[in-house]
Amino acid sequence: MHAEYKVPGGKLVVIDLDVKDHMIEQARLSGDFFLEPPEALGLINQALQGLSVNSSAEEIAAHVSRTLPTNIDMFGLDSQAIGVVVRRALA
Repeated sequence: MHAEYKVPGGKLVVIDLDVKDHMIEQARLSGDFFLEPPEALGLINQALQGLSVNSSAEEIAAHVSRTLPTNIDMFGLDSQAIGVVVRRALA
């Protein structure tokens, strides 16, 4: 599953998902945004694994926000954008 989302005033966010048994099995987030530290991308991908395909964009965003360490800086995207692009892929 694949989707793209242009964050208003931000950057392009792209997601590729593998789904099994109504759960996200693997997630690959990419785009023209920036993350600090760089390993934050892997943490976001891990946070999406195991989420139900029925999760709302708000639930996905809240889960990502809760899961990530507080020292991660996102430039050009936020957890809401991640929720939106994941829902688009799952639709």
